[in-house]
Amino acid sequence: MSDGNGADVNKNGERLVPVQIMGRLYEVPETLTIMKAVEYAGHRYVRGCGCRGGICGACGTFYRLPGDYQLLSGLACQTVVQPGMMIMQLPYVPANRPDYDLDALNGDGAAVSPTSLHESVRRLFPEVYRCVGCATCTKTCPMGIDVMDYVALIGRGELAKAAEVSFSCVMCGLCAIRCPAQISQHTAAMYVRRLAGRYLTPRAGHLQERVAQVRAGKYDAQLAQLKAMGRDELKSLYAGREREPDMSEPGEWKPKDTVWL
Repeated sequence: MSDGNGADVNKNGERLVPVQIMGRLYEVPETLTIMKAVEYAGHRYVRGCGCRGGICGACGTFYRLPGDYQLLSGLACQTVVQPGMMIMQLPYVPANRPDYDLDALNGDGAAVSPTSLHESVRRLFPEVYRCVGCATCTKTCPMGIDVMDYVALIGRGELAKAAEVSFSCVMCGLCAIRCPAQISQHTAAMYVRRLAGRYLTPRAGHLQERVAQVRAGKYDAQLAQLKAMGRDELKSLYAGREREPDMSEPGEWKPKDTVWL
C-alpha cells in the first residue's frame, strides 16, 4: 500500500521503512524500536529480550546506517529503526567473569584495607591496567556513562568513586566488545560496586535500627492484620496511602499516619 506520496504504509496507515534484520530485508513501521521491529518482522525472542525497558542490558545490538562508515551500537529496546538500517543482535557477551567470594577478603575477621581491596581487583581483572585511554568504551555506552573514567579510577585504586561513576551500568557488555585492550569493563565495575557495598559504604544506622525492630516483633500485629485483609481491601489501602512528594529532600517528609512506621 502507498500513502499517496510514494511511501509504503501498512493496513494501519503506518509509514514503512526498509531495514535488514540479521541479513534479511524487511519493511517495518518507522516508529518502532529495533526490538519491536524484530518482532514485527516475525521473529520470536528466545533470549536477549530482557526487561524491554532499558534497565537490564540484555538486548545489545550492533547496526550500520547507509553512507556511514561507523559500526554503531545500542539497546534494541531503546533504539528506533531508521531507513536502511542493518541490524544484528547479540545473544550474550562472553566477558571475563571470574569467581570470587567477597567474605573471603576478611576471613579472619580483620578489617579490610583499601590496599587489599585494590589488590583483589588487580588479581581478578588485570586487563584493567591495559587501558590505552581511547574512550571507545565511553562512546559505545548506551547509558551515557564515562566508562573510561571509572576504568581509570579502578586503576588508581579509587574504588568508591569508580563504583559511583559506574552505578548506572546495565551490564550490556557493549563496551567490552568494542575495547581494543580486551577489558571487561562492566564485570570489573560490578565487582567494584560489590566491594563498595560490602566494605566501603558506611552502614546505615536507621536501617540497622529497623531490622532490630522487625526481629523484635514490632510489626507482627500489623503483618497479621494485612494477611487477614481481602484483595479489594488491600488494593484500597494501597491506593489511598500517603505518598512522598517526588521532589522532597531526604528526611524532610513523614506521613501523618505513623501507625505503620
